[in-house]
Amino acid sequence: MGQCGADNADDAEAEALLPLSPGAYHILLALATGERHGYALMQEVKRLSDGIVRLGPGTLYRTLKGLLDAGLIAESGERPDPAHDDERRRYYRLTDFGQRVAQAETRRLRRLGARAQATPGWAGALGGGLPAAKGAL
Repeated sequence: MGQCGADNADDAEAEALLPLSPGAYHILLALATGERHGYALMQEVKRLSDGIVRLGPGTLYRTLKGLLDAGLIAESGERPDPAHDDERRRYYRLTDFGQRVAQAETRRLRRLGARAQATPGWAGALGGGLPAAKGAL
């Protein structure tokens, strides 16, 4: 079996973790653009979700522990200049596996949205289609 078999195994491993909780999915998305510490993650999740998803400290750190245990994120060994940062902060980064899981969840949500749009009577309720992503053409 060639590389294609390995890709299918990777996809199956990623999809086995679905569906993700909204908090976990948003944290993975927030880390897709770079490393962040806890408070920065809370702020980025709030921004990404247009304020709909708000993670309190308890939920954030419980979710981070689960993501760490599953190998979706890792604690970063890199630290910003200590003169400009609190040395107690822990920084997190997305792992390759975490990226594959987030991409699999995005595909799942896209299929779900397409099914909702195709359901008789729903297209009108959805405004004739799903909203475009911010900044999309």
